[in-house]
Amino acid sequence: QVQLVESGGGLVQPGGSLRLSCTSSGFTLGYYAIGWFRQAPGKEREGVSCISSSNGNTHYLDSVKGRFTISRDNTKNTVYLQMNSLKPEDTAVYYCATEQLNCNYYPGGVYGYWGQGTQVTVSS
Repeated sequence: QVQLVESGGGLVQPGGSLRLSCTSSGFTLGYYAIGWFRQAPGKEREGVSCISSSNGNTHYLDSVKGRFTISRDNTKNTVYLQMNSLKPEDTAVYYCATEQLNCNYYPGGVYGYWGQGTQVTVSS
């Protein structure tokens, strides 16, 4: 069964940190670029970050630059999103997805497999 699964979400205070993980089953994650997205209630989904499959190039939404770091460990079939200095406006459901054009058109692109999302809530 082909599947992407996100984990690591939760409730954190402003200024805190979380690390999200995106793991695949049924296929090799290392063959794909991976994008992270988020969607807050009443808002459109937005691309947060993307990491290429070939050379590890990364891209970020302007509002998370310097706070979030995307990385991958292909030996563990996992992509991470380290989120530091979290703000209430980062509250959203976070999704990962496979991207077929190596993030070259970020935040656009061709996204295939999607996970079901993990909730991140930043609140005091």
